[in-house]
Parts: sequence; structure tokens; C-alpha cells
Amino acid sequence: MDSKFLDLGVSEDVAKALADMKWDAPTPIQEEAIPAGMEGRDIIAQAQTGTGKTGAFGTVILSVTEPGGSKPGAIVLEPTRELAIQVADDLTAMAKYSGHVCVPIYGGSDGRAKIEKQVDELEQGADVIAGTPGRVRDLIDREYLDLSGIKVIVMDESDRMLDMGFIDDIEYIFNACPKDRQMMMFSATMPEDIKNLASDYMKRPKEIDVSKDEIVLDNIRQYYISVGRRNKSWALTRIIDIDKPRALIFCQTIKMVDTLEERLQEHGYKVVALHGSMGQGHRERAVDDFREGKTDLLIATDVAARGLDIDDINYVINYDMPEELHTYIHRIGRTGRAGREGTAVSFVTSEEEHLIREFERRVDGLKIEKREVPEAEEGSKDTIRKVVDYDQLSDPFGMVKFGIDIGKADGAGKVALADFIMRSGHIIDAAIGKIEIGRDSSVVEVHRDFGNRMLKDVPKTEFKSRRVKVWVIERDD
Repeated sequence: MDSKFLDLGVSEDVAKALADMKWDAPTPIQEEAIPAGMEGRDIIAQAQTGTGKTGAFGTVILSVTEPGGSKPGAIVLEPTRELAIQVADDLTAMAKYSGHVCVPIYGGSDGRAKIEKQVDELEQGADVIAGTPGRVRDLIDREYLDLSGIKVIVMDESDRMLDMGFIDDIEYIFNACPKDRQMMMFSATMPEDIKNLASDYMKRPKEIDVSKDEIVLDNIRQYYISVGRRNKSWALTRIIDIDKPRALIFCQTIKMVDTLEERLQEHGYKVVALHGSMGQGHRERAVDDFREGKTDLLIATDVAARGLDIDDINYVINYDMPEELHTYIHRIGRTGRAGREGTAVSFVTSEEEHLIREFERRVDGLKIEKREVPEAEEGSKDTIRKVVDYDQLSDPFGMVKFGIDIGKADGAGKVALADFIMRSGHIIDAAIGKIEIGRDSSVVEVHRDFGNRMLKDVPKTEFKSRRVKVWVIERDD
């Protein structure tokens, strides 16, 4: 057969399975890691989520270990249950013709996570283990899992595992494996504790860094929308109603995930939430429902979505803008996969717009274009109504510009106009800023805390026997 993976040293059985999976060409991390892995080299690689890491270590594992042994020949450590399941599923697909049995091992008490069920699977025979450190150590202690036959150890999402405090479990597992084994470590970032761990347990590892290549994201159109916090749900439902995306929506906090899910469900959208405070069964159902198309929208935190691998997501929406570049890259990398085009939209408040410029400065060729909220069709009503967001409209000093149809033609000066606004709107003197008097109308700065009074109360009072009009002036920066 003709396969570019064969050129990297991958076995024919594995290459055939990759062809069935429509993997036409290796990714940069695969081109770097697979040949070294096939040579038996230890590897420490810096690579982001969604760049083909599983394919990199999976092809090596399935090519250098034999199926059908009495003990597992390889183990992959993952920080979360979701990742352990995903990796086991991916390896199973890659082992379609090789015959390797891949078993996920993770904690919990419901369904597939019950320890009794996992023990049964191990006793039936497992060639590759994909597991979380805590459950793997538990099964070793109970003598249900024997790692003395391990030839390859993979530590995936290494920085995340150390952040989660798994170091003791990880070292325990390493020491339960033979000293003469191959080790591969993959990490999105490379802090000192990762390098120290590598120096303690690896032999002259080949260092790979393809993170710069991964930031290109050629298949993803990137936009941002300048919108305040109070109008994010309005902007979101406009996008959903008009573009009808299959979207992964990111929020910064668990509370925001739950709040947004509830609000969208109230309006009839097929949406499900995913975060770490949910039970394992709930999280698995949420991912399965989204993967199977039972829901159109998945709202998640960064931690919960780590390792989520669904190819047909065509939209990533940053409901809350991340402050770190690597988080932004991780998020939007969930779309534009498998050769498809994707769209990434970030909701950015006026205080956050500097992040767009910062990200563009730090990555050559990165361009995040400004986009307006899509226009609703004529005659249609918004699902969620837009409100006046004074925080978004105000300058760094909290001042918002208002127009008022009082000017020089009415005989008004700055003092008279300020007195009228203070009196009719019950607005204190300190809340009024610059006033620009025009012929028929004027521009007045009022502090955002008094915005509603300016917009609603001032027009109720007559100026020289006539009602006045007041309107908000959008910022032009």
C-alpha cells in the first residue's frame, strides 16, 4: 500500500488503519516523533492539543509492541477520565488490523468507571492501558495490574498532570515499570518541573518542539466582536440563529457555564454543559450527546474540554476571552480539523481589546479580524434583546457620551445645559464631564453609574416648554 506513514517506519497494519481513518499525511509532530520513537528513543515533545499527538505515540506503541501478551506492553497516562477514554478509543481504531486490545482505566463509581468492570477487562487481556494516575496506582496496589511487561510509557498532557498534583502517583507508576523501557512525554508547555522529571526518568531524550508550526491554524477564520458583558448572550444568539453553527462555547468559570446553559435552554436551544463539578456519568453523556449530534452547542470550561476531540466542530466561540495566548490557541484548535474549515469568534469587551493586538504581535501571521454582530433578517425578532451596556460604552474614566437635542439655537450654554441635566435627571455635578454645544444638539459626558437616569429620566422633563431627546453615542475606538 502507498502511505506516507510507512515512510516514517509505521507497521503496515497500523498504516492501513490510518488510511481507513482518512489520515492522509502526518502532522508536524508525527513527522518528528514517529521516526525517533520507532528507533526506541526517549522523547520529550512540546506540542499543543489537537496536533496529532495521539497519532504520534499511538503509531509507535502499536508498531513496536506485540498484541495478545499476558501483560500490558504499553501504558499511556492522561490527566482526566475524558482523555483516557478518548485515547483508548483512538488507539482501538488505530489497532483495527494489528489486533491490540486497548483498555481505559479511570476513577469513578458509575458504569464503565466501576473498578470491578475494569478489573474484568484487564483479566480478559489488555495490550495497551490508557489511564489516569490515581486509578492506575490503585489497581497496581490491589495487584490487579502488573506493569512488569511494559515496553513503552507515554505521559500525555504532562504540564496539566503536574498542575493537578499527580507527581507522586506518576513516579510510583514509573517505578512499577521495568527500567529498560522507552518513555515519551508530551506537554503543551515545558516548565522546569517537566524538564526535571525527564532528567530523572529518561535516557538522552530527543527534544521536539513544533509549537511554532502549530500556531499557524490555516484552516481557521479568526474574528473578534467588540461586545460588553451584558450583551454577550444577545450576540451569541444572533450568531446561533443566523449562522446555525455546531459550536463549542468557552466560558471562564463553572458558574458562567451553568448560567449560560440555563439561559439558552430557556429559549429552546439544544445545548449541553461540560465542567469539572459534574459527575463522571453526566460528563460522558454530555460529550456523547454532542458527538452524536443530539445537541448543537457544547458550553465548557478549559479544564473540562482539555483533550476533547470531535472533528466536525465548525465554530469555536470564546464567550469569555482568555488572557493567555496558549489558551486561545488550545481553544480555537478544536475547529478546522481533518482538513475542514472552521471559524473562531471571540467576544471582547472594551477592556480586553488589547489582548487581540498582543496575540497578533506574538505570533507571526496571526490576524484576528474585527467583525460586527450579524444583522438579523428584516422583520425577525432577537431571541435575547440587546440592552445598553454602559461599561462597554464608557472610557477608562467611566464616562459615557450622550447626545441631546439641545443646542445654541435653543439659547443653551454649557452651564444652563449642565443645570438642566442635573435637575431633570437627579445627576450629581461630579458625574458630568465635558460638554460640547452644537447648533441643534450637544454632546455630554455622564458617568456610567448615572447612564439610565440620563437616558430615561432627562427626556421626561421639558426644556423651554418642549420634551427633549437623549441618545447614547457609541465609542469610536
